Amino acid sequence: MLRFVGTSLSLFRCKDSTVFSVRDLRLRSGELMKDAELGRLALITKHGRPAILALPFDRRLLDQGVHRSLAVSLFEGGHLTPAQAAKIAGVSLDDFIDLLGSLGLPVVDYPAEDITEELDAAS
Repeated sequence: MLRFVGTSLSLFRCKDSTVFSVRDLRLRSGELMKDAELGRLALITKHGRPAILALPFDRRLLDQGVHRSLAVSLFEGGHLTPAQAAKIAGVSLDDFIDLLGSLGLPVVDYPAEDITEELDAAS
């Protein structure tokens, strides 16, 4: 779930992400660094509008590049559909699904009981 730090921006909801205002950035830069070390995206706003998207400089970024890393992070957070994330990543949907698989990430995240209900309903 997105943690809000000093702002009420609801536009950017993403698990493992934080929204900081410019003021928060000045006052809480240590928290921003800690979040980056934990692999969290951060959106920095100015006057309530998105200004900077901070992407952790991690192994995924080095291995996949900025576009793919951002697309995977936003997809993981439930922010984008696979098709939207593929566009950001600059790859086909099939290639994005393959990328998710290579990272061990599910394309669809259904709880086991939902899958059982779906299978029962299809029978």
